Amino acid sequence: MTEPKTAVRIVCAGGAVQDNVMRVEKFPEPGGKVSATDFIITSGGQAGNAAVAMARLGAQVTYIGAVGDESDHVANGILKTFANEKIDISNVIRVPGARSAASLILLDAEGEKMIATLRPTGLSQATPDNPDGLVAEADAVMLDNRYSNISLPICLAAKKRGIPRVLDFDKPTPPDDPLFQACSHVICSADAIRESTGIDDLHGALKKLGESYSGFLAATSGPDGVDWLDNGAVRHMDAFRVKAVDTLGAGDTFHGAFAVRFVECRDVVDAMRFAAAAAAIKCTRFGGLMGAATRDEVEAFLKERP
Repeated sequence: MTEPKTAVRIVCAGGAVQDNVMRVEKFPEPGGKVSATDFIITSGGQAGNAAVAMARLGAQVTYIGAVGDESDHVANGILKTFANEKIDISNVIRVPGARSAASLILLDAEGEKMIATLRPTGLSQATPDNPDGLVAEADAVMLDNRYSNISLPICLAAKKRGIPRVLDFDKPTPPDDPLFQACSHVICSADAIRESTGIDDLHGALKKLGESYSGFLAATSGPDGVDWLDNGAVRHMDAFRVKAVDTLGAGDTFHGAFAVRFVECRDVVDAMRFAAAAAAIKCTRFGGLMGAATRDEVEAFLKERP
């Protein structure tokens, strides 16, 4: 593994959410009740999870997103978490009169999840000031497609500089979507790419979406690993086998770790293996993004699995 000489600088743009997480043995039936064995309130969201994952891997991370105003205790909690992880939050957009997004999450004994998310509409109109300036010193940008009002201006500014633009494609989106087309590396969730293309077969969905996209295109499938297009052919990498305790944020961790490692080595296969290791470690720990791995932990994990 090529070791980084200096910390990579990544701008992470998109949504951040307060996660209210309970651990249960099994999910309740409709109208039923179950007892919880653990509980945590933490920060989450696609870009929020990726930001923490990247910071713990040693990157210098700037988070840019829209959150509630100064009176919103949810937004204040999210930003406190980011600050504790040494993430730059100086360019966060506080939306007057708005409150931040929040999720209610149940995790069962196998680490599988059920999620309900409230995304207030007031956050979807905010846009970043001076996108060119925000990415002027960045080595890459990490974006989600839930808040394209934030991600697209950052992406276009990064494109002008010619730096990597990694997209977490989690919301079903048509192939002519401007954010999708402006990114250099797109990693989809299996559900999102299937719904976007109308094709259930994952290899077929990748090839279909690849007809209208010229960058790097991949799709993650949790414990089934990751598939990607390589000159029109679909290649596959298995996920690392671990005992899953909490899968919350694993996909976001994969995206963030991929972005960090790709900047360092410029090799998508190496970056995906590094990302798979980071995601696997996260799955072994309860607490959403609080289970994100450090750089030393990922490297030790990979040394045990040559």
